[in-house]
This record gives sequence, structure tokens and C-alpha cells, in this order.
Amino acid sequence: MGVRVVAAFLAHVGASTSCGRFYPNPVAWGLCYKREMSPYQNYYCDDSNEIYRRVEGVEYYGRGALPVYRNYNYGIIGKGIKQDLLSHPELLEQNATLAFEAAIWRWMTPVKWRQPSAHDAFVGNWKPTKNDILSKRYPGFGTTMNIMRGDCICGRGFTDEMNITISHYINYLGLMGVNHEHSGSSLDCADQVVFNPSSKSFGS
Repeated sequence: MGVRVVAAFLAHVGASTSCGRFYPNPVAWGLCYKREMSPYQNYYCDDSNEIYRRVEGVEYYGRGALPVYRNYNYGIIGKGIKQDLLSHPELLEQNATLAFEAAIWRWMTPVKWRQPSAHDAFVGNWKPTKNDILSKRYPGFGTTMNIMRGDCICGRGFTDEMNITISHYINYLGLMGVNHEHSGSSLDCADQVVFNPSSKSFGS
């Protein structure tokens, strides 16, 4: 299971930072970008958040190994890793150690109470409720995509983006000497109901 967990985590990192969509083999280009190349003009600022207010002049576009967007997510994750990312989000593109600390914290931390972390959903620590089962959410890699990316890639059928994320997982397994036949069940989230539709989650 240990190798599979590492492969699953790296699959999200690789797919999220890849420039491979422009090349014949997209899985060969993970960890290409450490920041969003064409951020929106408003730089993802949410003035309604009372706890993690945006800092004047600071831009909250995507940065890091698992890109973080928006002021409240920089605030939440910064608190989790004990760094002032709200004032200094640039740390996630300047410091590789902090970028991976933030990514691992996201992997290990539920978005909301009573929801699983991606790690727990993958290793089987999470037991689906009756509602989860009705929503086609089961332990496995597919549910990690639901947690990490939500309706950006899940519940929309077999989209290219979802398939590429799965391909990254299979590729990392292969690099670690694990045959794809041992990748586990529930690999996709094509028909899953998402936990947090268009939510203000860590990565969105």
C-alpha cells in the first residue's frame, strides 16, 4: 500500500503541475509549472472572507506542488503549516520544501469536518456512509480526485483531464515497479457526486 499511496499523491502533483497537454505523452511532463501562468485579473481575491482577509497588493493565483488559489485557502493552509502564506503566497513558488509541505498537508487534511482526507479515502481509513454509496463514492483513487479537484474533473463523465490524472497515477506506479493490475479499484470519479460542488476548497 505504501508505494501506491506515494504514487497517488504524486499523480495529483504531476497532473496539477504538468505542461504535458501540449505534448504527445502528457504523463512525462509533471512538475513543469510551479505557478499559474495566466491568472485571472482579479487574482482570486474574496473580500467576503472575514477570517483570512486579502492583504493589499498581494496576488492569490495558483502556486505550489498542488496549486493553491484564493486568499482564504492560502490562509487556511498557511495556518496548517505555520507559515504566513496569506501575506507571502510567493513562498510556495520560491521554496520547494514549503511547496511540498503545503501539498502534503492538503493530502492529509479533510476539506470539511465529517469528510475524508484524500489520504484516508485512498488507504481505506474512511468508511463510506449510505449517502456516499448512493453518490458512488468509494475508497480508492477516484475519490481522491473528488476531494482534491471536485467538480473541476469529477461527476462529468470520462473527461480528458480526469483520464490524464489517472494516467499519471498508473505511470508513477510503473516507475515504482508496480503493475497497473495492482492499482486498486474505483480508479475514476466519472459518475461520482462531488463532496463540495464548486466549493471554496483548498485548491479551487
